[in-house]
Amino acid sequence: MGEILIQNANTVLTMDDHDQVFHHADVLIREGEIAAVGQGLVSAGEILRGEGCVVTPGLVNTHHHLYQNLTRAVPGAQDALLFGWLQRLYPIWSRFGPEEMFVSAQLGLVELALSGCTLSSDHLYLYPNGARLEDTIHAAAQVGLRFHPTRGAMSIGESQGGLPPDHLVEAESAILEDMIRVVDSFHDAGEGSMCRVGLAPCSPFSVSRELMRDTAFLARDKGVMLHTHLAENEEDIAYSQAQFGCRPGQYAEELGWTGPDVWHAHCVRLNPVEIDLFARSRTGVAHCPCSNCRLGSGIAPVRQMRDAGVPVGLGVDGSASNDMANLMGEARQTMLLQRVSQGADAMSSYEALQIATRGGADVLGRPDCGRLAAGKRADVAIWDVSGVNASGSWDPAALLLAGPSKVKHLFVEGRQVIKNGEVTTLDLPRLLEHHQRLAKGLMEVG
Repeated sequence: MGEILIQNANTVLTMDDHDQVFHHADVLIREGEIAAVGQGLVSAGEILRGEGCVVTPGLVNTHHHLYQNLTRAVPGAQDALLFGWLQRLYPIWSRFGPEEMFVSAQLGLVELALSGCTLSSDHLYLYPNGARLEDTIHAAAQVGLRFHPTRGAMSIGESQGGLPPDHLVEAESAILEDMIRVVDSFHDAGEGSMCRVGLAPCSPFSVSRELMRDTAFLARDKGVMLHTHLAENEEDIAYSQAQFGCRPGQYAEELGWTGPDVWHAHCVRLNPVEIDLFARSRTGVAHCPCSNCRLGSGIAPVRQMRDAGVPVGLGVDGSASNDMANLMGEARQTMLLQRVSQGADAMSSYEALQIATRGGADVLGRPDCGRLAAGKRADVAIWDVSGVNASGSWDPAALLLAGPSKVKHLFVEGRQVIKNGEVTTLDLPRLLEHHQRLAKGLMEVG
């Protein structure tokens, strides 16, 4: 793989343990790792000029449903609340198969890469018509992003009081058996891993109490992480109180779903007691601000979570509830929502970008990612601040106030995935044609 020297960048935001910021500085990449960050570095390898650019760690996406980009802006779901939105889309998703899962994962990961993302999780909880988790794993390997797929599941259908149609749910014994299969087949716990598998029942209202508990036991036996949706909106809270006699945080704690090996998506409606629980147990949160706005779920108490010590990362959520998958957009929205709810000094551009990088890596249990420091993985985003978006900015490093939302160059494990704003690892026009053909086929059935 050799060496690459990013030379004389305007600014390098390291997000390291000392929050170091370098000006007119270099980043040396060697064999998939950051070899050094500083000034006056030399290399006999490839030189990439950094003038007019800000360098950051690659962004980290802690929650997504990649398959959903085939169902963006669906009529009847555009203005619905969460439960109605799901009921409109389940019948469409039930027509997916391996091809739809593979192609949508490819396109979704390319979209993320263009926004500076180098590491993404994915929550796949339905497997119609022969689809399997590895459909997405193979797609990620082709795109070249670091990937944390999670084996999701639904087991309670409409006939048992759940939301999904009965034909989209699985027997719980089969779910657990396949969880074991995918972990044994694809999970790599090693330093610099490109694929780590997690276990992720969809939500407390789509699986049984027994499956939640059994999955937690299995995950700890296998040494993998746990993920689900939690406390997403008021409907979610009401369901938990009616069905379980407690709030979502208490339910999670009772079933073993708290701890540093657990992260929950959304958590819009956590109360102070639940925030304290998550802080004490080091339970992570995937904050999805754009999706929360789109579905009218509310503004998550990110400021309170961060102040209490809850690990928080960002997620784009699925493209059926966000419509886009741009992590820079999520970081900016995070900053703006905390300001609009709590004042203009509630969150800085730098802190929001820190959540999008180091914060997300920590939530996913990846201290080897999300920062630029010697020995960390060479996941690097390079942002051109010489263009119209940042022109006139007195602080070009304040990317979320005035800067590009599309990356110029992107490296994952030292390999260049985006070069001059274009994906290098696959034929994007051909992928778009394939993706649009699949979407059109779904639309024709309605």
